Amino acid sequence: MSTRHVNAALRALPDGARARVVNPAGRHNLAVGLSRAIRVRIAGPAGYYVGGLSAAADVDVDGPAGWGVGENLMSGTVRVRGAASQSAAASAHGGLVVVEGDASLRAGISLKGGRLAVAGDVGRYCAFLAQAGTILVGGDAGEALGDSLYEAVIYVAGRVRSLGTDARVEDLTEADVAAVRALAADAGFDHVDPQNVTRVASARSLYHFDTAQHAAY
Repeated sequence: MSTRHVNAALRALPDGARARVVNPAGRHNLAVGLSRAIRVRIAGPAGYYVGGLSAAADVDVDGPAGWGVGENLMSGTVRVRGAASQSAAASAHGGLVVVEGDASLRAGISLKGGRLAVAGDVGRYCAFLAQAGTILVGGDAGEALGDSLYEAVIYVAGRVRSLGTDARVEDLTEADVAAVRALAADAGFDHVDPQNVTRVASARSLYHFDTAQHAAY
């Protein structure tokens, strides 16, 4: 079947239906644009944008995934049982994206309210320009974490290599502990101690244009 036919067949399923896509062979754009409460199991690795532009559906990938997994997700869940390439959960407005391995560069870029949980490490520029939502990193975070962050919050169980522009470490509150505990439970992570994570949020110094040196330009 072509990718177009696969997606058309999935979108035709009624609420509560289950489907299994066999031999995906790393194909791009699988299970995109879904709008019903169905469960889709992709039996093998997936390419770019798997589960993107979807709402209500639960998509499960038995293997790694390429760029943009769960891109612009509105609701539902996309789970990758392996590593994810760049820009996981990019611009996700809602729902949950789970990566059971590591995630590459720019995970959670421009996040707009969704949740991203990565069991392992994340690469550079995680949460770049993230506007809203929550990111949980079960391992280490690479350079420039939270660069140009807005209202999204990041929790890191491991080490933070460096913070990006306008990102800062903040004290952990009881509300944060509860939020981490809930997200770890939803993701199925049992290796994260909710009371022993680093909270990273915005310092908000980029919210307003600074004209202090306007005469120099």
